Amino acid sequence: MEAVRRSDAETPDGPCPRQLFRGWTRRAFLAGAAATFARPGRSAAEAPARIVSMDYALTEILFSLDVPVAGLAEREGWQEWVVEPALPAEIVDVGLPQAPNLELISELRPDLILTTPWLDPVLSSLQRVAPTLRVSIYEEGATPFARSYDATRLLGERLGRPDRAARFIAEADREFDAIAARMRRLAPPPLLLVNFVDARHVRVYGGDGLYQSVLDRIGLKNAFQGEANYWGFATVGVENLAASPGARLIAFEPIPPDALPTLARSPIWRELPFVRDGRMSTLPPVLTFGAMLSSLRCARLLADELERVAT
Repeated sequence: MEAVRRSDAETPDGPCPRQLFRGWTRRAFLAGAAATFARPGRSAAEAPARIVSMDYALTEILFSLDVPVAGLAEREGWQEWVVEPALPAEIVDVGLPQAPNLELISELRPDLILTTPWLDPVLSSLQRVAPTLRVSIYEEGATPFARSYDATRLLGERLGRPDRAARFIAEADREFDAIAARMRRLAPPPLLLVNFVDARHVRVYGGDGLYQSVLDRIGLKNAFQGEANYWGFATVGVENLAASPGARLIAFEPIPPDALPTLARSPIWRELPFVRDGRMSTLPPVLTFGAMLSSLRCARLLADELERVAT
């Protein structure tokens, strides 16, 4: 997956993809991805039947297209970071994205391996096992929310399911519209969306990231107006959250076990406006670096929570 866990390819400020393409337009994105697996106009009968995915966001797209997945990198982390949809039991864990089990992947006899530019260090090894399609959603200068639409269309075309891709996108847009209508009736306060790194630091979301696009799509205001990296977050000390006195804090799980107990003993934390006034919510995980299914999950969770606290 694209930078879900801290690794040697990640800094305290987030993932450091080593070979992302910069400055692509949407047209270049589609053309570049297609060039890696260039058989346009596939019918469903000709489409790859056994697919291994090295990335959680791309796996989401496969599920949205009703395409079965034979193998997935770091399967065990799915329940912690992605949650839904639940993984079918038959999907095989093929190792870490940056260190895949090539022998196991070969035994699965895939027709296609899905990967991202972030995993280019292992690209040549994957290509020796099976045809490989490389798709990027997260990179500098791109908006992941829009890119996830592009990637859904691209994979729909490449996998012989363009009609299913179009239906899914239409269904998603109708749901986003319905949630936006619910939020207009509430007029909630600005939100601070965070993940706790530890008891002193949070990742606060904004910029061009997925969470920001979800807020925009359903008509909610982000209280964080600072700079964010192209993954859509900034790492700040919890004291910096005082700059948004009227906001509701939304903390997404997982939360380090000692973070909130430690903060509860901190006078600085207790005096933050959203803590003092009881405007803090904790929500289940949403994949920060996901695709359209994660966007929908984020929108649903936010809407349900804001309606709950408004009653």
